[in-house]
Amino acid sequence: MRRVRLYTTQICPYCVRAKALLKDRDIPYEEIDVSRDHEKRAWLVQATGRRTVPQIFIGEEPIGGFDELRALDLSGELAKKLAA
Repeated sequence: MRRVRLYTTQICPYCVRAKALLKDRDIPYEEIDVSRDHEKRAWLVQATGRRTVPQIFIGEEPIGGFDELRALDLSGELAKKLAA
């Protein structure tokens, strides 16, 4: 299974929802809190082109936030990306 990284902040309802979806599917993930890490937050914006959280990576691929994660899950593509 490919590694899942979830970049979050402390107060973020979509982060909570993303973690719940991953937990419900028994998908292990690494959570990286960028609340107070300005350098990591700047890197995240540069890497994804987005300022919002969560930002989710499968392997080295940024897939977007909770809405994109949910869409991948509903379409069956999430399992394929994790197995690739």
